[in-house]
Amino acid sequence: MTGCRVTVNGEPHAFTGPAHTSTLDWLRDQGLTGAKEGCAEGECGACSILVARPGDPDEPGDRTRWTAINACLTPAAALADQEIITSEGLGSPDLLHPVQQAMALRGGSQCGYCTPGFICSMAAEYYRPDRACESSSAPQGSNDCPAHDEEHGPNGFDLHALSGNLCRCTGYRPIRDAAYGLPAEPADDDPLAARRAEPAPEPQPTEIHSAHGRFLRPASFDDVLDLLAADESPVLVAGSTDFGVDVNLKGRREPLVVAIDRLPELRELNVYADAVEIGAALTLSEIERRLDGRIPLLAKVFPQFASRLIRNAATLGGNLGTGSPIGDTPPALLALEAQLILASRSGERSVPLSEYFTGYRQTVRRPDELIKAVRIPVPLSPVTAFHKIAKRRFDDISSVAVAFALTIDDGTITRAAIGLGGVAATPLRATATEQALIGRPWSHDTVLAAAEILRAEGTPMDDHRASGRYRAAMLGRSLEKLHAESTVSTGTVARGELS
Repeated sequence: MTGCRVTVNGEPHAFTGPAHTSTLDWLRDQGLTGAKEGCAEGECGACSILVARPGDPDEPGDRTRWTAINACLTPAAALADQEIITSEGLGSPDLLHPVQQAMALRGGSQCGYCTPGFICSMAAEYYRPDRACESSSAPQGSNDCPAHDEEHGPNGFDLHALSGNLCRCTGYRPIRDAAYGLPAEPADDDPLAARRAEPAPEPQPTEIHSAHGRFLRPASFDDVLDLLAADESPVLVAGSTDFGVDVNLKGRREPLVVAIDRLPELRELNVYADAVEIGAALTLSEIERRLDGRIPLLAKVFPQFASRLIRNAATLGGNLGTGSPIGDTPPALLALEAQLILASRSGERSVPLSEYFTGYRQTVRRPDELIKAVRIPVPLSPVTAFHKIAKRRFDDISSVAVAFALTIDDGTITRAAIGLGGVAATPLRATATEQALIGRPWSHDTVLAAAEILRAEGTPMDDHRASGRYRAAMLGRSLEKLHAESTVSTGTVARGELS
């Protein structure tokens, strides 16, 4: 097949290439110019659109989720036979969508450049099936229930749903007011709300040829393994949140790009007696919802990982597959002593994550292998923390990332695992610091001595994000911060949930 069809705002549209074309560029070629290009790297949200994605399997009524993603990063070919909604498809000038109406009434738009992206991200949260008022006494459709906290509206709206959208002229107060002023639930006759009760479209095998390369969505997991075994050197993509940036900003054109994001074998999440196994192609948002805090350390990472728009597409497999030394999940997974399940035509093998990285963006994964799953052993260490040092609180690349997982019995450290990012050519375990902690009391003196060792772990360098000296200092301070956070006035230690 050399082309595909995508349902846009309820109407089928043909896509024939080129293979590297982004969904944003293709939509604008169709005359749907609401989505804009602001940054071309998934940081501004001006390109936000809605995609019909499968709901969570453990929620029977959640069959389709309207999910906001960055159209600038997503290949148009990746949406073959899928359903998407743009800002034009939400409403019309004569009949505004509730989100559009709320933005208009509260002055949430000035120049208007960012507004369609805000509206699509806001609509995704508006249709979130578990967005609900906590007060059972509040009548349906009212806004009379109390706010959850300062980042959640009285209608259950999670303000972090807009964390990937930037506005440069209006200011965020009227946009927030519009979000918090939405009805608690969509109206009964809302067609997009009703659509959630039907299954999401199944992914279809796709092949797009062009002068610059080929895009392929294989029919099965075995087909992917065959491609890898044939040594065609394909680039495997899932959310395309990293690869898409190179396509846009560096003009990267690969001979063969293979989409693996919808393969069932890569999208399982299983909780066993001795481990939690997470499929490599589950998005971070899906993992966050389905784990629901059962791995507290990961629950601390997710809110700091880029934005909701990125987490709706990004995967663990992609974050680990790039081999980047500044990815957010590797330090946490190192502290959790995770293993990777690598699959090939010859079978599967398990590799400790601490042995996976071999050099800058280099790993032990063979060309014929892919990451199938991440396996996290249980019981978990109960004292955990994830400290991300960056110039912005959210949606930023870390200068240093430190993850801790400690077990403390009767005041003595019996187990310690510390993962580091941004301080060497690879993510790494702080093994010298771990050894300095194990067997010692969880005391201020122990922490000060171990912090000196931690400052010397890795080979931090100077760059535009931070100096090597600053990075080293932050390593030591992070351990002191953990001690201060975990030790309460009674001398007890804060504990996690899954043990």
